[in-house]
Amino acid sequence: MAHEIETMAFFQETPWHGLGTALEEADLYDWPKTCEKAGLAWDVELVPLVTADTQAKVTHKAVRRSTDGRVLGVVGPRFCVLQNREAFGWFQPFLDAKEAALHTAGSLRNGSRVWVLAKINRSPLVIAEGDEVEKFILLSHGHDGSLAVRIGFTPVRVVCQNTLSMAHGSDASKLIRIKHTKEIHENLASIREVMDVANSEFEATAEQYRRLARRSINQSDLRRYIRKVLKVEDDQEGSTRLKNIMEEIVGLAEAGRGNDLASIRGTYWSAYNGVNEWLGYSRGNSQDNRLNALWFGDGANLDRHALATALAMAG
Repeated sequence: MAHEIETMAFFQETPWHGLGTALEEADLYDWPKTCEKAGLAWDVELVPLVTADTQAKVTHKAVRRSTDGRVLGVVGPRFCVLQNREAFGWFQPFLDAKEAALHTAGSLRNGSRVWVLAKINRSPLVIAEGDEVEKFILLSHGHDGSLAVRIGFTPVRVVCQNTLSMAHGSDASKLIRIKHTKEIHENLASIREVMDVANSEFEATAEQYRRLARRSINQSDLRRYIRKVLKVEDDQEGSTRLKNIMEEIVGLAEAGRGNDLASIRGTYWSAYNGVNEWLGYSRGNSQDNRLNALWFGDGANLDRHALATALAMAG
């Protein structure tokens, strides 16, 4: 099956698909250089469309990549082109201030979606003994009209490298965008203020994670939790496929990546991480599809629902 990931640059471990260009330490604070290595140093242009039969012009336009002529999407008349360099170039002051470091960057779906994952240079969150969560920022942009420039905070569990859901809103994400419009690059203090707010949001989420890690869950409640996450009624029999999925998640909750740690085994935290691992490694047709869904699609919504359900049941 073809990879959804078109190009990619990465730091340290080679990704699951074995593709991409490795980043050096010096690249982690240099967006233009990382942009080149990630294969994102290309421009797009708007080109007019006509009907095939009468050659009549239409208001919509095609977004075409200048390097190979590939059409990335069809957009409405109000769509404004934003080049990759510009879409993420505003983040350079955060890198200059060493408040964050680039980690991975690349394009999905033949270039229609591009992303940058940056690590916040603050201490990791300790959820339980041997279980830490690193703080990342996910920046993304779409050339097909389906995705505006977005900034989201993304916790990553160190023991398994799974992307987790935030327990709180994205006010700090919005603050990054607001601050940028007020010329953040001229004010180092403002950059640090934004990162302090981001750090506070991560800390608040970590406290919710710790609450889950302190609450034990028995087999009966684990299965009830999974049914709630998958929105299966208690009296619903379910198909063989659904039963297999539920059994797989039970297994991941009990012995998945990092869930066999003595400090969190048999808790609502391991139950949530069982669902999270299923979303990240089993659901969907390929790892690339799972990544796209977990970051931008229904996988992200289901992950948020799984975390909210765990918090509600843990009380």
